[in-house]
Amino acid sequence: MSDILRELLCVSEKAASIARACRQQEALFQLLIEEKKEGEKNKKFAVDFKTLADVLVQEVIKQNMENKFPGLAKKIFGEESNEFTNELGEKVILRLCPTEEETVELLSKVLNGNKVASEALAKVVHQDVAFTDPTLDSIDITIPQDILGIWVDPIDSTYQYIKGSADVKSNQGIFPSGLQCVTILIGVYDIQTGVPLMGVINQPFVSQDLNTLRWKGQCYWGLSYMETNIYSHQPSVSKRNGSEPWSQLTKNTSSEVEFSHQFSAVISTSEKENIKAALSRVCGDRIFRAAGAGYKSLCVVQGLVDVYIFSEDTTFKWDSCAAHAILRAMGGGMVDLKECLERNPETGLDLPQLVYHVENEGASGVDRWANKGGLIAYRSSKQLETFLSLLIQNLAPTDAPR
Repeated sequence: MSDILRELLCVSEKAASIARACRQQEALFQLLIEEKKEGEKNKKFAVDFKTLADVLVQEVIKQNMENKFPGLAKKIFGEESNEFTNELGEKVILRLCPTEEETVELLSKVLNGNKVASEALAKVVHQDVAFTDPTLDSIDITIPQDILGIWVDPIDSTYQYIKGSADVKSNQGIFPSGLQCVTILIGVYDIQTGVPLMGVINQPFVSQDLNTLRWKGQCYWGLSYMETNIYSHQPSVSKRNGSEPWSQLTKNTSSEVEFSHQFSAVISTSEKENIKAALSRVCGDRIFRAAGAGYKSLCVVQGLVDVYIFSEDTTFKWDSCAAHAILRAMGGGMVDLKECLERNPETGLDLPQLVYHVENEGASGVDRWANKGGLIAYRSSKQLETFLSLLIQNLAPTDAPR
């Protein structure tokens, strides 16, 4: 099997442990509480703790992968910079040190001498984490390390992470907000073609023990390389009521008109009105709103919805690469929405899959890596074609994303 995938699963578990520790350990939770007091933050915490948690997870992933696969760290990319300035004006480069004691010392500099918090963080950072999945043992494949690039989103949906709502009710298995929407995303792609090859989505907060208040998580993965397509066993998730999988719909319907309202979609709360209006004509009441690009993509992976559609340009390569790789392994994918709406299906051209190795021309900063045309995540190419046909029919000519 791909040793790199196995190690990515282990580091995603360690990252999830860090994310949980920051919410469950008192010394760290108090720092998170500071994040919630907008306008009245304690000046003692010059460092944005949300960013510290993000960066720490990112650096743990980098360092662990570098230890096992020398040279790989320089091909791991993410949004966060690991340079901090503390209240004394000292610049501190955050990295994972060889020993727990050294990491405590470094974190103390970042956290302005907060020893208790630094020790709590360093302890979880240096803990060994094991990951087992019997399906992994059935894979015998080697992917050359020199063709790999990795996108990391250390904590996706940071607003939900800081807010920390634990009692949000799901809507037919889909959480509109809350800690369940937090994900850790690791996507591996081919640096020559930009095609996603491996993906790991770790959901640190899935279920909470009401006695101990401790959380358990869940990890999803997929690998699509050459002729090999394999993905993690999907745990049973409470699905939408009264709906059938696409395979059943294909057998039971005879026309595109009858397909209408048989599709389901998850969207952002900020989705454009024209897209929502068109979707309501295609999906009826099977439109769900949820936080976090990673979580919405995961809803497609889990089979809770048929598509995740987003028309804005505010998701990035680190948001989409992991889920895209898993969906490819399942027979689906992730495409550029704008290009799909402009494409003539009769030309027989392939669907415009997102790629991960090319910057956006003329863009700067994080926008270099934005998914500029929006996106659609899906599980079946055949059914995506039908969905797109219906969506285009229900969008006015001026409604397509620009």
